[in-house]
Amino acid sequence: MAEDERIYHVAFDGDWTEAQSTGEYRASTRGARLEDVGFIHGSFRNQVERIGALLYGDVDEELVVLVIDPARVHVPIKTEILEGGAEAFPHIYGPLPVDAVVAVLSAHANSDATFTVEVMAPAGR
Repeated sequence: MAEDERIYHVAFDGDWTEAQSTGEYRASTRGARLEDVGFIHGSFRNQVERIGALLYGDVDEELVVLVIDPARVHVPIKTEILEGGAEAFPHIYGPLPVDAVVAVLSAHANSDATFTVEVMAPAGR
């Protein structure tokens, strides 16, 4: 799979750890669950740092970026522009199986409210 076909999702490390024990990831975005929103927010590669800074730039907790292979996701994925938005993002309409995550990237907010994605680590680590 080409890297530009993958979906990226910024997550709290604790949410990812919980998903590894249940087999499904169910956080939608910061402060919201799949059950609240109806889908899991995703980004394309060229959107990750900007979205990370926008939504997580003030976070002190450990963050990760989940790298998702859409072919391993068995619920609908729609690329959509949400109401009031101007840019299309991938949305996963159901729980994300842990085995659809092909890599986990370390990430963190910086003191200047920017966002940095670090070195790739194997999924599940």
